[in-house]
Amino acid sequence: MLRNTLINWTVAPLFAIAALLLIGFFAFVPFAQEPSYTLGMSWGDLGSEPGQFNDPTGIAIADGEVFVADSRNGRIQVFDFNGVFKREFGAPGEALGELGRPMNITIHHDDLYVAEYFNDRIQVFGLDGTLKRTIGKAGSGPGQLNAPGGVAVATDGHVYVADFYNQRIQLFNPDGDFVRQWGTTGKVGISAGQFNYPTDVGLAPDGTLYAADGYNDRIQVFDPSGQFIRKWGGPLAMNIFGPFNGWFTTVTCIAVGPDGNIFTADFYNDRIQKFAPDGTFLTAFGEMGSGPGQFSHPFAVAVTGDGTVFVTDFLNNRVQKWRLPD
Repeated sequence: MLRNTLINWTVAPLFAIAALLLIGFFAFVPFAQEPSYTLGMSWGDLGSEPGQFNDPTGIAIADGEVFVADSRNGRIQVFDFNGVFKREFGAPGEALGELGRPMNITIHHDDLYVAEYFNDRIQVFGLDGTLKRTIGKAGSGPGQLNAPGGVAVATDGHVYVADFYNQRIQLFNPDGDFVRQWGTTGKVGISAGQFNYPTDVGLAPDGTLYAADGYNDRIQVFDPSGQFIRKWGGPLAMNIFGPFNGWFTTVTCIAVGPDGNIFTADFYNDRIQKFAPDGTFLTAFGEMGSGPGQFSHPFAVAVTGDGTVFVTDFLNNRVQKWRLPD
């Protein structure tokens, strides 16, 4: 009798722990609500010739063309939707028109905005590669940048920048003058409105701001007035990383789709995740590897008007094109 009692007292806590873990799993790991995407095609390999890449990072879409930031090659390459090379511009360097590790990019009103990690600035080009202007310079003061990772432009021309090492998001007016910031300069934090190496920003048509809080492994959302709304990614979005649905292990890019849904590059989990605007997990696609439909650290994602998704596959040195299932 005593032996059975001891066994019961030993087993009972284990069942309780298992039950709590199961409840926690269902509370913090959502099920997919949409089918996954299917691979359409891919192009590129390692090199410096047209159509080759060396660590491709940012990607953007405009007028049937795909713009790719070819980071270590210091250039922007342009392709049609079938991966056919059309033109390129830029070269490695620090001079105007040259590129020092271009990162996430965006297109607004026929202008291409390029965040330069090494040159601490945003360069603005015409879609033909003509340099138009620059925003920011190296430093930690208002309007200065330290390794910007991403950029977004509002309908009225205001520019939002993920200021990576300065641990903040900055807002500039259309003329490039500093307006305000989110986050405390140089200070890492996990509370709402604080950042841990922000990597990218995205804007919904209504002005809602989505910030990829890279090393906090989460997305933060702010309303058009700048007020914090919500955050998601892992339990309580408190810098807990992992491979589960809705969790991140370093988020490097955020893109707002034509229907308002949010696509994120989940870098170390080797996948793209898709969410509703309120953060509800919808689906994910991709897995680690170098074969068709696999990723080796996807860096950025862009979505066309018909929902086709283009992804820069960083270490596989290629671009992948995905589509909704038939």
